Amino acid sequence: MSRRPVSAVFFDVDFTLIYPGPTFQGEGYAAFCARYGMTVDPSLFPHAVRVASSILDAAQDHAYDADIFVCYTRRIIEEMGATGPRLEECATEIYNEWAACQHFFLYDDVAPVLQQLAARGLKIGLISNSHRCLASFQEHFQLRGLITAAVSSSEHGYMKPHPSIFEAALTLAGVEARDSLMVGDSVAHDIDGARRVGMRGVLVHRSDDPAPVAGVPVIRSMTELPALIN
Repeated sequence: MSRRPVSAVFFDVDFTLIYPGPTFQGEGYAAFCARYGMTVDPSLFPHAVRVASSILDAAQDHAYDADIFVCYTRRIIEEMGATGPRLEECATEIYNEWAACQHFFLYDDVAPVLQQLAARGLKIGLISNSHRCLASFQEHFQLRGLITAAVSSSEHGYMKPHPSIFEAALTLAGVEARDSLMVGDSVAHDIDGARRVGMRGVLVHRSDDPAPVAGVPVIRSMTELPALIN
């Protein structure tokens, strides 16, 4: 990938290392809403997520604000058919539960690859836009001892692609941007943000759909990463 060897690999977390279980699919959202006296159509969930994504895209200053994510969640359940005075309360609970690791699964290819990279002497970092506690994340998924540095946007104050969150992670890991690689599933947040501070990027695209044009290597599975770094 470059004449300079990679000394550190940083990973996005949500949808790169972990994926949501049933709690955060259509039926799970319907169960949340039912507790607040609202009925929604679970089949509308994919459409609702697409519509609501414009709220996150419109957050231009990249400062972390929980209200943005609550608004995003509220829009999802509204698009699924929810109405009533408890919309905000329900959306807030869903947002809060997103931080709980037990609702998520680690992709099968993640732990073996992280262990392989660590065995090579590479530093491993996490840079996440969520409000999940990254110490709890490491503990829950039995990754403790593999991670050198972890920065979440809720603690840092800014979200990817703001340069400061990447710079904070680099400083914490004690590495230079030009010797570091960012691996993530978002071109705009992970790849473009990392490249702006001088890091290299690899896009994880697990879907069978055509990968977006990113001008960087694209992998379909984490198992492709070690050879790519070589």
